[in-house]
Amino acid sequence: MNKKGNSRTKLIQAASRLFQLQGYHGTGLNQITKESGAPKGSLYYYFPNGKEQLAIEAVHLTAAKVTDRIERGLEKQDDPVEAIQHLIKDLADQAVKDGETSGVPVAAVALETTHASEPIRQACQAAYEQFQHAFAKKLKVNGYPEKRAEELGILINSMIEGAFLVSFTTKSKNPLRLVAEQIPVLLK
Repeated sequence: MNKKGNSRTKLIQAASRLFQLQGYHGTGLNQITKESGAPKGSLYYYFPNGKEQLAIEAVHLTAAKVTDRIERGLEKQDDPVEAIQHLIKDLADQAVKDGETSGVPVAAVALETTHASEPIRQACQAAYEQFQHAFAKKLKVNGYPEKRAEELGILINSMIEGAFLVSFTTKSKNPLRLVAEQIPVLLK
């Protein structure tokens, strides 16, 4: 990767991480530039529309990473119930162990910007749709009707997202474990 592309990538990665940790409004452009190690002038060179454009790219990057993690997790078992339960338990163990906010990767940005920026809202919507589609795809491959699989994808992702918020608040993986335990009830 050339130096210019590397600076752009570093800016997006730094923004993605900081937005997850601090939210959109809690993260400044100077902090992103400093954290990325990219030259100061590179921010507006690569993102002439500023923070909004950078946030959209950060949401896209985060969505791709999370979708990949979901898909890889779901591939570990053939049975969709077991696959989803195992994925949730793995996510719970990792998040509570690391104290990360990776379970709600676009929540902070989505909550802060939904009414303020239509382009960011659309990027967040697309991210959630990617996550939901990954679950729905696993269900469709295993014989669930398309409409039902899509509905369940939304429910599963929403349950996980909500459980992550409660888990972080309580510093416990129990809410996520409870969601994992209810997956057979939801899917049978």
